[in-house]
Formats: sequence, C-alpha cells, structure tokens
Amino acid sequence: MRFRAELWDWIKTITIAVIIVVILHFFVFNLSTVEGRSMEPTLIENDWLFVNKLAYKLGNPKLGDIVILEDPYPEETTSAAKKKFLVKRVVGLPGDRIEISGGKLYRNGDPMKETYTDSPIEDLNFGPVVVQNNCYFVMGDNRHAHASLDSRVFHAVPKRLIVGRADFILWPYKQISVL
Repeated sequence: MRFRAELWDWIKTITIAVIIVVILHFFVFNLSTVEGRSMEPTLIENDWLFVNKLAYKLGNPKLGDIVILEDPYPEETTSAAKKKFLVKRVVGLPGDRIEISGGKLYRNGDPMKETYTDSPIEDLNFGPVVVQNNCYFVMGDNRHAHASLDSRVFHAVPKRLIVGRADFILWPYKQISVL
C-alpha cells in the first residue's frame, strides 16, 4: 500500500514538472542553435542561444536587439512543425528611414555606429525605405557580399513573426556571454 502511495506521489511530481517545462518552453523561453554565417562575428554556427520569448509579449524590439524570427518566405514544403527560423539584428524601428549607401547603413539620414560588425557592407546600395508601423528592419551582422538573407531581401518584418530576443550565448562554454 505504501509503495502505491509513493508511486502516485512520484507520478504527480513528474507530471507537474513536465507541464511547467512545456509552459516555460512555449511561452517564456527556449534554446536555439545558430545555423549559418549571417551573424558573424557576433554569433558563429552552432552557438546555443537562450531565447527570451516573454520580452516581446510585454514590450517591443529595440534597436540593436538580436531577434529570432520566423522566415518570412518559408519553402512551401515546410510544415508547421518544421518552421525555419532566422537570427538577425534589429537596425530599424517603425517609422525609421533606412538606407545603405557607400558601404554604410543609414538610419534617418545618420550613419549608424555598428561596433558589432567587422566590415563595411559589401552588397549594393539599398533604399531609402521607410519601415512600416509594427514592422522592424533586420540585418545579419555579417556584411560581406550575399552573406545574409535579411530585410534587404524580404523587407521589414512584422512583429508577429518575431519569436523572441536572444539574450545569452550558452554554448560553447568559452563563448558564454550576454548579448
């Protein structure tokens, strides 16, 4: 009889723990792995990121935030269970005028100080474009030619496609840092 009571206590504890983890995963945070080179030198392939999903349920993306977003142009064969996600940096907010000229990024006519990148923009000039309401202009930190699929290709992304903010690099352990 005592065995059954103890077994029942274990089942309840494990069930509650699983429910809490699932709720946290879907609504508060998750882990994401970087694929590709579009965010170098800030993030490198296979870095593990802690993604704060609650940040944009309670507020809006800010200039410089590194965000995880659903690919605005997923392949038609991609199922809902296999959505493709991108990691990018917010460089334009709603109402901003974004332009790329002479290898530099301009926001509202002023050149942006981009300490997170290691090269000028090697792609062609772009814009100017005005970011629509409730949308964000995002770019990869890798500014070498054709290195990043970003808002220069798919335009500013609506907030609803932004899943969360990358707050930390969790792995590899030598790279652990706050973003």
